[in-house]
Amino acid sequence: MNAEIHGNIFEKTGCKIVWGDALQVLDRQIDDSSVDLIFADPPYNIGKNFNGRLDKWPSDEAYLQWSYKWIDQCLRKLKPAGSLYFMCSTQCLPHFDLYIRNKLTVLSRIVWFYDSSGVQAKRHFGSLYEPILFCVRDPENYTFNADDIKVAARTGAERKLIDYRKPVPTVYSSTKVPGNVWEIPRVRYRMAEYEEHPTQKPVALLERIIRASSNPGDVVLDPFAGTFTTGFVAKEHGRHFVGIEIEAEYVKIGLRRLNITTHFEGQLLLKPLKSYESCSREKEETPILLDK
Repeated sequence: MNAEIHGNIFEKTGCKIVWGDALQVLDRQIDDSSVDLIFADPPYNIGKNFNGRLDKWPSDEAYLQWSYKWIDQCLRKLKPAGSLYFMCSTQCLPHFDLYIRNKLTVLSRIVWFYDSSGVQAKRHFGSLYEPILFCVRDPENYTFNADDIKVAARTGAERKLIDYRKPVPTVYSSTKVPGNVWEIPRVRYRMAEYEEHPTQKPVALLERIIRASSNPGDVVLDPFAGTFTTGFVAKEHGRHFVGIEIEAEYVKIGLRRLNITTHFEGQLLLKPLKSYESCSREKEETPILLDK
């Protein structure tokens, strides 16, 4: 099936990319009450450079007001049984927590923990985590596929401890639903999934979220799609995906990664070679001179 291209929309086999500003696209191009799961990873207002677009507002208040606008728009897109996962900086978490809890039920405040050799603070404790709010519209009616995301439980799987409080002593369960501290490595340069983006989120993180809070055939929305990891995982697991992205360079990543089209504005979409891959390629192509 060929991709359907209509203005700023690229669509193929259940995946849709909308090239544009999140506020405008949410307001004009996404139907209300049409989305089962939203994963939002917006700019954090900490000065990251997104292909020349600086992640910095004139003030914290200006950033918060912009954020409240897109949050409200996202909430209108959620179905009655929909869920929202929302990432933010540690600095802004209290503001967003207070704002969202008046509109949704916050079921979990998740800590995504990662080791980072790059964080080497000298006069304070360097940050090694990012918070994620897991919210639902209706706490009595929402999707949560516990069996799909279970992990090994050390007490049962490794230590083989026995629960003697039961009528018949039984080994503790070997699996469990993850707690709210998720230790998942950040995406590194040498990883196969790496793309050129300053805040790429790992496949493993989105795997857990999408498998837990959506079902095959559900619609997953990412209003700040970036490297389109959300879409990649959604597609792999049979979900429909809608991703919004303002930067053309990142739209190219999405088009390639979701296999929507092979060209963008006449350019062939190929994943850039990494530095060590280029060296390997050059070595392979360099002729070997043999002594006579």
